[in-house]
Amino acid sequence: MSEAAKKKVLVVDDYHTMIRIIKKLLVEIGFDDIDVASDGEEALQMIGSEDYDLVISDWNMDKMTGLELLEAVREDPKTKSLPFIMVTAESKPANVLAAKNAGVSNYLVKPFTPATIREKIESVLGPLD
Repeated sequence: MSEAAKKKVLVVDDYHTMIRIIKKLLVEIGFDDIDVASDGEEALQMIGSEDYDLVISDWNMDKMTGLELLEAVREDPKTKSLPFIMVTAESKPANVLAAKNAGVSNYLVKPFTPATIREKIESVLGPLD
């Protein structure tokens, strides 16, 4: 069993097509335990009741942004070290800095390839094979 197959991932995005794309890429690189949430509030409830090894969250969402979700995850002692990758279509230095200051583990700019998402995940979790 690969390292990826042992990990539980939460994908958070309010755009269902992007969830499908990310899930497909995760399956391609070996993940099979993948939950999804359509906004930050739903994700926060799921994180509170499940043990995840990685969160991949979009930045721009209604109700609760990815940055607000990240801040809430980092404030909770139980989840403060949970690996968290932020996904966004914007690579503005101010956004990157805000995410870094909030404790993001890595940053993924759309559009991305399977190799790119794998590289970002491995930088956070270590080798997936």
